Amino acid sequence: MKNQQTKDIIIFDGECNLCNGVVGWLLKFAPKNMFYFLPFQSPQGQRLLKQYGFPTEQLDTVILIDQDGLKTHSDGFLKIVSKIPKWQRVAALLAFIPRLIRDFVYKTASKNRVKWFGTSNSCSISL
Repeated sequence: MKNQQTKDIIIFDGECNLCNGVVGWLLKFAPKNMFYFLPFQSPQGQRLLKQYGFPTEQLDTVILIDQDGLKTHSDGFLKIVSKIPKWQRVAALLAFIPRLIRDFVYKTASKNRVKWFGTSNSCSISL
């Protein structure tokens, strides 16, 4: 069984409804104890953003930190999905789409996520 230190860390925007929805989906489909979800607004999230050289005021990408290092944007999302047994084939198929196209779609959704999905005053994950 993995503990917090050995779980893959997912840093996300805890006030974004889309991000919270994706975290809820991951909680439903990912094996238990696979991920440690960390809102970037939390003290730990802020510390990791500073440690890895990201701005601390806002976050425009999901960040996955695992044993292979750090992944962001569509690469990070696909790596997260690829770790879920029932979704590995979907991730493998999406990985065939060139990163330039995947990141364009990802960045467009990220840029418009608040307009399309709104925000929440609280994070869906209680720490």
